[in-house]
Amino acid sequence: MKMTGNTILITGGTSGIGRALAEAFHDRGNRVIVTGRRQTLLDQITAERPDMVGLPLDLDDPASLQRLSADMRERFPELNVLIANAGISRSEDMTANGWDASDAEAIVKTNILGVLRVTAAFLPLLKGRPDATIIATSSNLAFVPRADFPAYCASKAFLHSWLQSLRHQLRRIPVEVLELAPPYVQTELTGTQQASDARAMPLDAYVAEVMQLLELRVHPRDEVLVERDRARRWAERDGRYEATFAAMNPS
Repeated sequence: MKMTGNTILITGGTSGIGRALAEAFHDRGNRVIVTGRRQTLLDQITAERPDMVGLPLDLDDPASLQRLSADMRERFPELNVLIANAGISRSEDMTANGWDASDAEAIVKTNILGVLRVTAAFLPLLKGRPDATIIATSSNLAFVPRADFPAYCASKAFLHSWLQSLRHQLRRIPVEVLELAPPYVQTELTGTQQASDARAMPLDAYVAEVMQLLELRVHPRDEVLVERDRARRWAERDGRYEATFAAMNPS
């Protein structure tokens, strides 16, 4: 993808990796539209960066996506980059007597159906634009899961597979398809404690490395992997899967 002069829509752009990417692309001279469920955060972002646009979107509500799609076509028909970043994460204890599938269903609805629905909504517009790109946020946990986040890891594995098929189907259509597979990053995805966890990669460092990889086009197989992503990505190929899984999931 080109790094400047784009019109970029970022779902889940009000916090964490989404917001940091929005600000990084905005700093490089792109028109950036962020979406999120919380209007207070959208207002905060646009107050701090008046040239950035904030639009409400609840991916669990089809009517909300329809409104956004119509708004984008009217106001930003030049849209050429979609970053499908919205996602949620919840731990699950399937051994608990009261366990049910409600958390898993919520994760599937947002992390899987949300990405599919937003891609379906904007792919027709992107097909007609030069330098069109779709980026979806999966996770390093798509490659080796943490067993205490089963549905979250599985949802990201789904995206990893689905993006390969999307990329193949669009191979004769000039829409680039990239997968962003972050490691454990200092955001509030799993709660406030994650944002200060010393084991997690600092958010600014992660986004700076991602932007450098995009600028240099260093993303083999169209997977944008920072350095600390790569060992887990190739654990199975390199015969380290069982050891990696055991280290991540001590008995």
